[in-house]
Amino acid sequence: GPGKESKMTARLRSLALELLHAMAVAKRTWASFTIRGLIIILPTVSCYTILINQATPCNYPLFFLDDGNIPMGPATPRTPRTQAWSG
Repeated sequence: GPGKESKMTARLRSLALELLHAMAVAKRTWASFTIRGLIIILPTVSCYTILINQATPCNYPLFFLDDGNIPMGPATPRTPRTQAWSG
């Protein structure tokens, strides 16, 4: 009838009541989950995200075939250094 609520509404209501109970009983746990959620969500909606994405180049490594002409060492020889002081 029109006065009865559906099963989905009853489930949502019971879930909301469980969340409210959890908030009342374990406030520290609820606060930690809230902070973690904000840490995950806020960077995606931050105005700085656009600036960071514009400043960061999208240079992905390309896979290539090694024909044997690729140098495996540094381009210039390493400069000699003095021995570290051993005390």
